[in-house]
Amino acid sequence: MLFALVSIGVLIYFIHHVSVSIQADEVVARVGKELVEGIERLFSEQIGQIQTRPASESHAAGVPEAFDREARSVGADADGYVQRIDADALMTLATQEDVLLRVERRPGQYVVTGAALVMVWPGDRVNDEFAARANSTYDLGNQRSAAQDVEFAVHQLVEIAVRALSPGINDPFTAVACVDRLGSALCRLAQRDMPSPYRFDEEGRLRVITAPVAFSGIVGAAFHQIRQYARSSAAVTIRLLETIEVIAGAAHRPQDRAALQRHADMIIRGAREGLPEAEDRREVEVRYSAAIEALRESDVQYHHRHDSRSTA
Repeated sequence: MLFALVSIGVLIYFIHHVSVSIQADEVVARVGKELVEGIERLFSEQIGQIQTRPASESHAAGVPEAFDREARSVGADADGYVQRIDADALMTLATQEDVLLRVERRPGQYVVTGAALVMVWPGDRVNDEFAARANSTYDLGNQRSAAQDVEFAVHQLVEIAVRALSPGINDPFTAVACVDRLGSALCRLAQRDMPSPYRFDEEGRLRVITAPVAFSGIVGAAFHQIRQYARSSAAVTIRLLETIEVIAGAAHRPQDRAALQRHADMIIRGAREGLPEAEDRREVEVRYSAAIEALRESDVQYHHRHDSRSTA
């Protein structure tokens, strides 16, 4: 009798747990948490020693001027999505063979057989054994993975939002929840330093040039499709602009603010064409003005801090 009562209690708990876990808000919250955890994890990882000088100083960082002319590519030996790159093995390969590697495909991208995975300089070091070792540093699979792909969780949230905005479902509340989670993650990302693409060995020699993820690219992955499907939804359009306003307060790089303004401009143009109600359009215009003002205030604060450091 005791076991029967316990079994009934466990069954009731299981049914309750399942019914709660499959609710849209719970699913969105879990994916949003995975996205934040991915940002915390991936943007602290390094391949070798990070270059501290500006990324534009490529030749000062040790990139040969003849790299583009003389480097040879190592092609993929299979089709699939890049799920993971073994950073340690890649650095070891470059150091042991005394070469400079430029990563051409990052996690999340799809490659076909023969497509360049890395460029190698000097090119005459490339042979079958080298190509096999380079391919072994890449894990390819039939689907994307969240292990090293920060855009994977972004695309999951975007997919949920786009499905919610489809005419058959028409659920703007779920889409708004996705936008909120994306905004939370983008705020964290905007406050982090984007890693330099240049990686050095222990002796300070440039060995690997990575293919870094840019803030503008992640913002595009987050906003493009939702913006396109939400042109006729005042609620989602307004929340997109409110999210940009929030992110603007955390964006300390001029290029990040430029990317946010570009998306705000596209959102307002779509709303002007897609919203039939004049009052809705006026409300969107108000939120657009607030977002642009927040971006301008952030820009003023940036220049004020920059001028203060220059004076000091």
